Amino acid sequence: MTMKARSNVDASPPTVNEAQALSPAASLFHSLSDPTRLAILRHLAVGEHRVVDLTTHLGLAQSTVSAHLACLRDCGLVTSRPQGRASMFSLAAEPRLMELLAAAERLLAETGDAVDLCPNHGSAARTERGE
Repeated sequence: MTMKARSNVDASPPTVNEAQALSPAASLFHSLSDPTRLAILRHLAVGEHRVVDLTTHLGLAQSTVSAHLACLRDCGLVTSRPQGRASMFSLAAEPRLMELLAAAERLLAETGDAVDLCPNHGSAARTERGE
């Protein structure tokens, strides 16, 4: 049996759905898109905290902090361990997460926080949406 060589015309690279390939990165940035979640991460950067500690630091309801911690945990950004009747929360993949947040701060400084003026995602748009 002989096999015919394929011509270059027939050989095309496999199609890649770029949006689908970038979906995990978009999900990561979406998990970081809430100011409360960023504030929680900032507090956890200095060490473990209980929910009650975070509610005191942030001045938010326990249910709000718990919901944001659940989101961050579901995204793999924080972990928890039991301590008595409470749970202690800490950063997961701490060095890489801190590198990412530091890079974001450098980019914000370089752009003069111009992203905050974005009509779709800036602070005015979030206020208009009631966020």
